[in-house]
Amino acid sequence: MALTSFTVVLLGAAFPLLFFFFFFFSPAGNTDDADRVALQLQVLFGANCYFCLVLIAEAGEVGVNYGRVANDLPDPASVVELLKQNGITMVKVFDTNPRVLASLASTGIKVAVMMPNENIAAAAGDQQYALDWARSNVAAYYPATQIRAVAVGNEVFDSSPGLAWSLVPAMANVHRALADLGLADAIEVSTPVAFSAVDVSWPPSAGRFRGDIAEPVMRPMLDLLQRTGSYLTVNLYPFFAYAAVPDKISHDYFLGNPNPGVRDPVTGLTYTSLLDAQLDATHFAMDKLGFTGLRAFIGETGSPSGGTNRGPAASKENAQAYNNNVINRVLSGRTGTPHRPDADMDVYIFALFNENQKGFGPNDIEQHFGLFYPDMRKVYEFDFHGGGPTAESWCVANAGAGDARLLAALDYACANGADCGPIQPGAPCFEPNTMVAHASYAFNSYYQRNHRASGTCDFAGAAYIVYHEPAGTCDPSTSWCVANAGAGNARLLVALNYACANGADCSAIQPGAACFEPNTMVAHASYAFNSYYQRNHRASGTCDFAGAAYIVHQAPKYGNCELPSKIWIEEPSEGYAAI
Repeated sequence: MALTSFTVVLLGAAFPLLFFFFFFFSPAGNTDDADRVALQLQVLFGANCYFCLVLIAEAGEVGVNYGRVANDLPDPASVVELLKQNGITMVKVFDTNPRVLASLASTGIKVAVMMPNENIAAAAGDQQYALDWARSNVAAYYPATQIRAVAVGNEVFDSSPGLAWSLVPAMANVHRALADLGLADAIEVSTPVAFSAVDVSWPPSAGRFRGDIAEPVMRPMLDLLQRTGSYLTVNLYPFFAYAAVPDKISHDYFLGNPNPGVRDPVTGLTYTSLLDAQLDATHFAMDKLGFTGLRAFIGETGSPSGGTNRGPAASKENAQAYNNNVINRVLSGRTGTPHRPDADMDVYIFALFNENQKGFGPNDIEQHFGLFYPDMRKVYEFDFHGGGPTAESWCVANAGAGDARLLAALDYACANGADCGPIQPGAPCFEPNTMVAHASYAFNSYYQRNHRASGTCDFAGAAYIVYHEPAGTCDPSTSWCVANAGAGNARLLVALNYACANGADCSAIQPGAACFEPNTMVAHASYAFNSYYQRNHRASGTCDFAGAAYIVHQAPKYGNCELPSKIWIEEPSEGYAAI
């Protein structure tokens, strides 16, 4: 369908579809949720949103891990003020330090506390010990300090494997202790599990727990969590996967920026976020043990802003983009995954401060995960209020919203101040001629013209904020995709075969065809990559092939074969139509 015009009238046509979707498929939430959704819909539909108060969506919450492995951190009272000033309403601590818990009293900040690993064996073997611990470390501060969860241990399978057999009994005894104290309904018990507990993680549908823990530990743990209404806590760090093989994992896929995604060949689900792929691998691992409805929350995730022991992936730019994408995703309510689209989840960013006693010196990335320096300055811009940071940011279309919702939101943006002239036929940003590209351009124009104000990049879930300038939303000059000779013939061949099997027209590089000569891997791969790139309307991420290709803006020629600049077949001009 050629995209040629914008019609504000279609907003009305799309509204019944949107109302049906939100009314029948959104679970009930609380008043705050309702208010938030109402405000989002008013941005899209204007003030006369008669159904806003019933379009309620449940969402997770986002908080921070407050670690203290450092000798230069501010006192807990100052930290609490810092949390409040920055809109951080949820923290996880790694012990039950009295000064910290007392400082958090009467603040409204929700707190998850931890029973350290060294207490697990005693709690597992003695119910009275668990009761005494819960009375002294939890009940003594509740409800003035809003403790909402107790983590029993931290990454026990990795850090204290000898305690694996004691973990579930300790969790059960802590839960029983909370029940005896009348707190079991208010405070949930879980344990943070490192992602290494998942033995197979790609494709996500193959996810399963390690053989040594699946039956003897994970099954009884999941049963306990399900019976007590709790959740599995998993620590996910896409950074480490990307840093290990940056040539095989897309940079945008790691960060959660817009990208074409990666398809699970078994389920057909497409993943545009490595975090989602890791979380769904965990979901599938739970499914395989029969726990298909149990929630999974993210106890730690983040990206380091410095350090040299994991290569160039550790940077302020990556940390800002990754963490802001996670924060804004959760605050906007987009907590579902491809496998569990209706899931809610809480997420804790790691970490609040750079901690100078972690790792092995100042060049270790472990000392650079903080949102703040110890002097309480921000390492980079972020915002837990849901309004977007003051640093540069862009508004892009959520491809998962579908063309009907993108069309309605696009028309609204164009009718309410966005400059949509450049995406008209023949204008500089008409290419790439796709709904996502045109909607992204319009949304970003609206967002920037409204000074990136809170709520101006949402459009009822049809858009979201990114912190790296997106590619592929405006292509004012012709471009081509060519092979990176430095990738080597083996990688080029794999990428060439992928392109030819996924829509590229590779007939011209067959023996005897027009572009068979020069018969080199670089020339053939360039032809295939460019065909794939052009047929996908030069969309963002379609010229990458894990680093085997790059974009040029002058027509490349290999021998007598000149790569075409536009090889997709245009459909007749139909204009936008309501769906």
